[in-house]
Amino acid sequence: MRNLIFALVLCTAAPALAAPLDDAAMLNLLKDIDHRQAENGDYRSTVFIIQKETDKPDVAQQAVVYRREEGQKLMITFEQPKEMTGQGYLRIEHNLWFYDPSVGKWERRTEREKIGGTNSRREDFDESKLAEEYTPSFVGEEQVGKYKAWHVKLSAKPNIDVAFPVVELWVDEATGNILKRYEYALSGRLMRRLLYPSWDKLYSDSKKGDVWFPKQIFIFDEVEKANQTQITIKDVDLHPLEANLFTKAYLESKSR
Repeated sequence: MRNLIFALVLCTAAPALAAPLDDAAMLNLLKDIDHRQAENGDYRSTVFIIQKETDKPDVAQQAVVYRREEGQKLMITFEQPKEMTGQGYLRIEHNLWFYDPSVGKWERRTEREKIGGTNSRREDFDESKLAEEYTPSFVGEEQVGKYKAWHVKLSAKPNIDVAFPVVELWVDEATGNILKRYEYALSGRLMRRLLYPSWDKLYSDSKKGDVWFPKQIFIFDEVEKANQTQITIKDVDLHPLEANLFTKAYLESKSR
């Protein structure tokens, strides 16, 4: 695994002389990424998040992620460590809210919110909406480790709220899986590097097809260089969830 990550970090070659993807092909590429990860129904997974920071002990968190395609609903509830039990995020009508049971209050959060105080963001746990959120431009065809990849640059569409306005993606041409993702501030500063060393899939009855999801995500903080976040996604379940799950009352009940 370490060798694969090392290869993904270092082995991006200069763009090869391949025919560029035109606008239609790039849009289809983004739509395909979104479609492969869409569940077209309900989704539940357990996520383990490890935050590594300089001169601090590693912090391990465990949370459950719930999603529902209808209404683009999302909820994240924390189970570990003990002091975070009952905390959670809930997206209602495109607004992201955070609940802390120790004070019993809800606070609205932005797309730049660091989930659980780590360097992860909402989009790391959410459905992919690249075709809706970004306009692509072609960079080149490159070798990423042993993979031949499409390298595209994405610019956020006007009036779309995203954590980072500029993103670069390297997409495996053979599978359509994202290999690397670089995220930039509007100033052009690189903020995060993400590596996706492995993907898995699960058949969805509601979709009548496979749903792809990353098994792990490695996030490197490019502002605080020594900080890293590792996300491991397990126990993915695509069966229908309770009808009233995506409510503030439900999340509050988890802390009682």
